[in-house]
Parts: sequence; structure tokens; C-alpha cells
Amino acid sequence: MAGSGKSKGAPRGRAKTWMLRGLKIGLAAAVAGLLAVVIAVVIAMQSLPDYDSLKSSPNGQMIRVHAADGSVIVSLGPSFGRWMDYDQIPQVMVDAMVSTEDKRFYLHPGVDPIGMARAAWVAVERRGSGRRWQGASTITQQVTRNIFLNNSYSFGRKLREMVLALALERKFSKRQILELYLNKVYFGGGAYGIDAASRKFFGHPANSLSLPEAAIVAGLVKAPSSYSPTADAEAAIGRAGVVLDLMQENGAISASQRAAADIQDVKLAPEAPQNSVRYFTDWALPQLDLLIDEPNEPLEVYTTIDLGMQKAATAAIQANVPSGTQGALVSLDRDGAVRAMVGGLDYVTSNYNRATTATRQPGSAWKIFVYMAALEAGYTPDTGVTDEPVTINGWSPRNSSGRFSGDIDIRTAFAYSINTVAAKLGVEVGFPTVADMARRFGVTTPVNTHPSMVLGTSDVRLIDMTRAAASIARKGIAVTPYGITKVTTADGRLLYSHQDDTSRVLVAPWVAAGMTDLMQTAVSTGTGKAAQIGRPVAGKTGTTTSNKDGYFLGFSSGITTGVWMGRDDAKSVGGLQGGRAPARAFADYMKAAVAKRPVEQFETQVTLPEWQLEPDEEAYYGSPDNGMDGGADGPGGMMVDENGLPIQRPRARSPDGDSDDPQMEIDPEDRPQQDRPQPPRIDQQWIDNVLGRDRQRQQQPPPRSTPNP
Repeated sequence: MAGSGKSKGAPRGRAKTWMLRGLKIGLAAAVAGLLAVVIAVVIAMQSLPDYDSLKSSPNGQMIRVHAADGSVIVSLGPSFGRWMDYDQIPQVMVDAMVSTEDKRFYLHPGVDPIGMARAAWVAVERRGSGRRWQGASTITQQVTRNIFLNNSYSFGRKLREMVLALALERKFSKRQILELYLNKVYFGGGAYGIDAASRKFFGHPANSLSLPEAAIVAGLVKAPSSYSPTADAEAAIGRAGVVLDLMQENGAISASQRAAADIQDVKLAPEAPQNSVRYFTDWALPQLDLLIDEPNEPLEVYTTIDLGMQKAATAAIQANVPSGTQGALVSLDRDGAVRAMVGGLDYVTSNYNRATTATRQPGSAWKIFVYMAALEAGYTPDTGVTDEPVTINGWSPRNSSGRFSGDIDIRTAFAYSINTVAAKLGVEVGFPTVADMARRFGVTTPVNTHPSMVLGTSDVRLIDMTRAAASIARKGIAVTPYGITKVTTADGRLLYSHQDDTSRVLVAPWVAAGMTDLMQTAVSTGTGKAAQIGRPVAGKTGTTTSNKDGYFLGFSSGITTGVWMGRDDAKSVGGLQGGRAPARAFADYMKAAVAKRPVEQFETQVTLPEWQLEPDEEAYYGSPDNGMDGGADGPGGMMVDENGLPIQRPRARSPDGDSDDPQMEIDPEDRPQQDRPQPPRIDQQWIDNVLGRDRQRQQQPPPRSTPNP
């Protein structure tokens, strides 16, 4: 029996021994851990900057955007109000923040054990969410996170945050910590600190915040974007009610004060109206990531936008766009600098940028690529072509007039946007060649090579089409649109400066000059007459099937502008043609845009390459006529200006001068050489001429035709 008692007592003794050892080990580990925390806090205290340094620490990167004249057009990123000393902060604001964010703020040493236990319990219930410490941070921890750390939810970051919070509480008073917090916490809308928030949302400094206003501001910290009064007033009021309830629960306000606090009576400061310049900044500023690598310092971004031209562009679009439609405009200087950009009628209603993002069919504006490919292949503006029925792989394009004009030249075909001629040119040069020309000139969207592509059936962006026209205006040198001229830090250190690249030549100068000749004729006598501004203009209209889109592209005096109009749902718009509303908007804008620029004449008289020069007919049938015999108006005479430079003869116009229905017959002097009168030949035509039959036919009015936009 005695031996049995000893055998039972031995295991109990060993268990007690191991328990004591475990307690000792645990106690030693706790002491070691506590000692480690103390050492870490002491080290952290020594590394903490002084209070003045903490006050001046940045809250984020601020970007100020300047127009071309240097004026600030928009400030992005954090905005800061006046620093509020603790004694200047209304007590209701302090109480609202403490009650909402950290009700045991005055009791804990920087870390709240009760809050941590509650957060740990929630973490177990919501494991897998990745936000296990949510709700455990004290105000002191939030200060350390805002100033020293980031918002990642890793265990290591949380441990460092707690150590820094304990150190912060040892080095600074509760009042100082609250002052730091209330001046640095983010309240949404770019506002850091209660003074910035008060000015943004209520239009007055923070030292006059009322109880309902303080409740609204305090409620923003949890979710600034969700509870912003300017974004969702109802959500902000609901959240402010929760804050007032918490203040009453914590004894910060009485029941009567809670009842008297009428949140509905709070008057919000009106939001500053957004204007169309935001279309430009939304397009330009994302490019900063490609231009510089400076994520922290405040930036001064200098842009190309001209506020006067931007205002004129907005007014031109709004004044001319048909009812129920949208409009867009891009205007480039000769080096690609974006001087004006309108992405829609109203940025507040719709910030969708139709100038840079939307893809729509350009219609006949696409013909600039068809005709440039033809010019590069050897055609000239005077080359004869025939407007006649044509069928290509089962596709038969028609002119909007429903008629055909017979023998004309390239210049006339382009000026009046003859579809059949464009189709024939596409077959001649090859549809892949036309697509390659579009790619060469900056079209970035997919381009099809079906026969109908010559009439603009591929979707494009307005900025790409405007870029192409600007490259023509620059005599074939590539133009790349840009919006940022330079970037500096707040102290003036240069980070980026734009450099113009003139090394990329897209087509020979004589091709660009020939295209300019065609586009100038389109505005002078063709479909683009509404774009005339009293000085040389070259341009091209474009209208898509069923009048869904209207385009006008043109340039004058170093400025190239593209205009688009249409509905976002791509439905037809009655009467919408490129030569009407878009051309009128172009003219209204350009009159203001080039008003202070000198008039520039186009250089359309160019020397063609030798392989394209053929002997004049006079070489076979007599000596050349230099205009010395018969004067300027004599047979074959050349007209010159006061400087002795040749002037193109006036083109034939319709008898009634109707600008909407130009005569398709042209002056014989404008015909290509092969179509000019040859030495008499005795044939049926000679007989008709002798008998006067030609004169009888000429006396009959020619058939009227409507230009094809």
C-alpha cells in the first residue's frame, strides 16, 4: 500500500515541477519582451524629430498646374489650411474627434489594450479579410502612421506603429498629439487638417466650427470619399448623427445639446465650377509618370494650354453644336503644343473626353490619306480623273448628289469630296498603302483595308486626325501632340523640359504642299466654305453615313484644329454635315485663335522631282508663253502679285453663286496638261465646233450637283 502511494505522488510532483518551470519561463519571456519593448521605445524616442519638424512634415504630393501664361489653372493633391494651435481649436471639434476615433485617448499610453482585445476578437470572426487590426488604432497610432509609415496591413508595420505610438506618448503631451492629429488627418477632397476641411466644406476657418459642423468633419475620417458632404450629403448627415450620439454617450455633450444640434441646417460652401480645361488636365497629367520620377516633392507643372484660346474653343463648340449632340475640339500649335482641348459640352455633366478617347468614323476627312498616297504615287493636283460609276468587288460608291461630273481634276475631286474618285484612287495606289499612310501620320486605332475604307469607315480619335493635319501643315514633318512644357519642384529644380523633335519626315515636302493645295481649295470653293476666316485656310470636311458624325480638320497661321460633333449613342443627327456646324465652329474658334498672329500664305508652288517633270506641250507646239504677250488676262497669260509671284487663276463658279451647290465645270486653265486644247484635228468634235453645236450646248445651264461632304 505504501509503495502504491509513492507511485501516485511521483507524477503529481513532476507535473507541478513542469508547471513551475513553465511559469518561470513565461515570466522570463514576458520580462524579456517587456524589456525589449522598453528598449525599442527608448530607441524610437531618441530617433523621433522635434515637434516643429513633425508639424512641417509633408502630407502628400501637391501638384500645381500652370497655363501657358504661367497662371495656375488647377491645384491637385493635398490642400492645407492654416495651422491651428490647440488653444485655437474649438472644444467641440476636439470632443467630436476623440469620441469618434479614440474614446479612451486620455487613459491609454498610446496603445489601447481594450481596443486591441476587441480588434483581435473581430479579427478571429473575420479572418481572411486581410484587415485584422481594423478598429484597433488609437489617435496616437494614426498620427504615427500618417507621419512615419503607410497604410499597409502587415504585422510588421503594425508592430512598428505601436512602438512609435508608445514613444510619441512618452515624448509629447496629449495636447500636442491632438494638435498634430487635427492638423494632419485627411478629410477628403484633398483637404488635410481641420482648417482646410472647414474652408472647403463650409467656407470659413476652423476656429468658428459649430457643433453640427464639427460632427460632419469628425465623421469624415472613417471614410472620406463615402461621407464627403459634397459627394453624398445624405451619407454625411447620417454619419454626423452617429458622431453626435457617440459624443452624448461619452459625456462630451448633453442630451439637450444633442437635440439642439440641427445637422440639416448646416450650409455647405458651393463647389467651384469645373470648366473645360479639366479635359486637358485629365489628359496631360497622367503623362507625368512617363516624364519624371519624383513621388514626394511638390511639383510645378507648366503646360501648353492657352486660356484665351480654350475659352474661345468652348464658346465655339457650345454655340454651334446641334441640339442633343456633343462636340469636341483639339487645337495644336505648329510643334504639337495643345493650345485648346474641349472634350464635351460640360465637364461637370460628363468628364468623358471625346477629343482624346472616343473613336468615331471620320467620313470624308479620311480622304486626306487617300489623296496623299496618290500624290506620293505621282499624281498632282492638276491630274485629270473621271467622276463616273465605279464598282469594286461588288461595292459601288455613290456621290451624295447622286450624279457624276465626268472629266475633272484631282483638285476639284478633293474640293467637292467626290466619292467615286477617292475609290478609284484607292484601287490605283492600293488600300494597304492608304492604311500605311494613315499609320504614318499618327492614326493609332485599327484600320481596315476594305474598299470602303477610302470613305472613312475606320474608327479614329479626333486628336489623331488633328495630328495628321498638323503634320501636313508642317510640310510633312511629324507632329506629336504634347501638353507639358516643363516640370519643376517647388523650389525651382528642373525635372523635365520638352524638346521638339523635327527629325521624323513623313512625306516629301512637295507631297505635303500638294495636299495643302487641295485642302486650301476645299475651303476656298468646295465643301469647307463655312470655315473661311478672312485669311488663308486649308481644311477638309467629313460626314459619315446617315449624318452620325461631322468632322472638320483645318489649319491656318500655324494653328491646326480638329472639330467633331455627333451623339454619344451614334444615332443620326438631321442636317449634321462636316461643312456646316463643325466648319462654323472651326471658323468661330480660329478667328479668335489666330487674331494676334501674322497672316501666313501657303507655299503651294513647289518643284516636283525630276522623274515627275514632263515637257510642256509648248515644247512640241511652239515656244513657251511667259505671260509677256497678251498680259495677265491674255491667252495663256500668267497672273502675278505685286511681288511678281504667280497667282492661281480664279476657279469657275456656278452662275448663281450658290455656295452650297458649286458648279462642277472648271476653268480650262486649271485642267491638267493632257486635257488642255491640242492642235486642231479634223474629227467629229472639229465638225461640231465649226457648225456651232458646242456653243449651243454651252448655253444650256449645266446640271446642278450637291457637293459630297
